[in-house]
Amino acid sequence: MILQTAGAIPRTPLELVLTASLETKLVLLVTIVFSLVSWFIIILKWWQFRRLNKQADRFFAEMERATRLQDAYHAVMKQPPSPYNRLFREAIAFYSELRPGALREERGADRSVLSITQLEALKMVLGKEVAAERDLLGHHIPWLATIGSVSPLLGLLGTTIGIINAFTGIATKGSGNLAAVAPGVAEALVATFAGLAAAIPAVIAYNIYVNRVRLFAGELEGFANELIGTMTREGMF
Repeated sequence: MILQTAGAIPRTPLELVLTASLETKLVLLVTIVFSLVSWFIIILKWWQFRRLNKQADRFFAEMERATRLQDAYHAVMKQPPSPYNRLFREAIAFYSELRPGALREERGADRSVLSITQLEALKMVLGKEVAAERDLLGHHIPWLATIGSVSPLLGLLGTTIGIINAFTGIATKGSGNLAAVAPGVAEALVATFAGLAAAIPAVIAYNIYVNRVRLFAGELEGFANELIGTMTREGMF
């Protein structure tokens, strides 16, 4: 009888998971799904920020080569869509709607300038575009915070289930020896580990990406202000 009990004790983490209670398996399954989702979002956002950096380099390189907004506009509109040329297009489209044909005027020709009220309206339009781009880039990031918050609680739930199973083993075997307590305690520790393993990368990535989104929004706002200043210098306001 002692040999059978000893042989039933899991000897590897895989055996422990396979012989765990149904409740513990469900907790581990949900935690694994959360972990996979978080890593998918982490990789997706890493790729998006990497692409955004390349788009910014190409965009500002074209802007530096151009001497006038009209030349810069035709150059950057040939690039793939990005937050920067979308913001640029929004500003030029706003000006063109109020002053049709102004961008096609020859260099040195008199241009009709916009009023202060129209300038404030442009600032509001660009501010709305910046907010939209910030929200678009920040999409899915809150899921990392949710996973980082919920996963430790799932681990705690699994820990509680494991402790319950440990006490149930003591009650069933009528003693508190290692064979009775070890499986339940091991389940508790595995569930705790799974919860922390899912939560830690999600929390770290969330903090990094939230900061990067904030920096991106600040950079885009700075470009919008610089764009308005350039339009003012070129006599559009």
